[in-house]
Amino acid sequence: MIITNKLGLPQAFVEMCQRDYQQEANEYRVTSLLKGIRETILERRHHDKIEVDVSDMIWLLFGTATHNVLESYEEADCEMKEERLRIPIGGYILSGKFDLYNEEQKKITDYKTASVWKIIYGDFQDWRQQLLIYSYMIASYGFQVAQAEAIALLKDHSKRDAKNKKGYPPLPVAKIPFSFNAKDFTYIRGWLEEKFKEIARAELLPDDELPLCTPEERFNSGDKFAVMKGKNKRAVRVFDTWEEAEKYLSESEKGTHIDTRPGEDKKCEDYCNVNQFCNYYQNKKGDTVCPAV
Repeated sequence: MIITNKLGLPQAFVEMCQRDYQQEANEYRVTSLLKGIRETILERRHHDKIEVDVSDMIWLLFGTATHNVLESYEEADCEMKEERLRIPIGGYILSGKFDLYNEEQKKITDYKTASVWKIIYGDFQDWRQQLLIYSYMIASYGFQVAQAEAIALLKDHSKRDAKNKKGYPPLPVAKIPFSFNAKDFTYIRGWLEEKFKEIARAELLPDDELPLCTPEERFNSGDKFAVMKGKNKRAVRVFDTWEEAEKYLSESEKGTHIDTRPGEDKKCEDYCNVNQFCNYYQNKKGDTVCPAV
């Protein structure tokens, strides 16, 4: 990865961003598996050509700093922390580094830096999936895991909003608990095996034929359906489904036709480091994909 420093920030910022994970043949990290197959493969193929500026990695620095501080404290006798695990699955190696494991409580803990919106929306499926994978890996080493928790440090928390807004997180830190059973471990084993089968198939494909990331993986905002009137550019009403828009149009005389407004792929636009190598994104922009060097 090529790290730039357009703002001329202190060298310490650059060096922290350059602490890069060394890729190994047939080894994939847990965090890579939680992305779309296309993004995962493109990141590996074009790793040396990906360019990211330090200013775009500030939140990564916050997360790294948090882990470094917590890692410096001595763990209890019944605890393990910051251990990298590796287990074989289907001809590949799954690699993961958990934050803390408590043998007495049979619990794994992961530290997160997040926005308050993560807590407000309450969508923690990605965190649960990651912690379930870590738990499965630890269990493969002979340790029991029955529960997990994500400790979320909220980087944009406001005391004022906490006092005045309903549903707003009361504190700048939140604890999100999860519990696991035998059925969960059976599920995640199957999920991992299927994921590596998909990776094996994708590794044989050229960039442009890689399976597209799903709308969820692209953070797609969802298509909207606008009831329009004549040549007016402004919609009469906008609906989440075609059926709602069609019903409104048939029951009123306010519109003449329906326009489909494609949802925005927010991750592709703002959070994907390999969008320059992705023909889906480049075609959506109306550009041509640059050939790989």
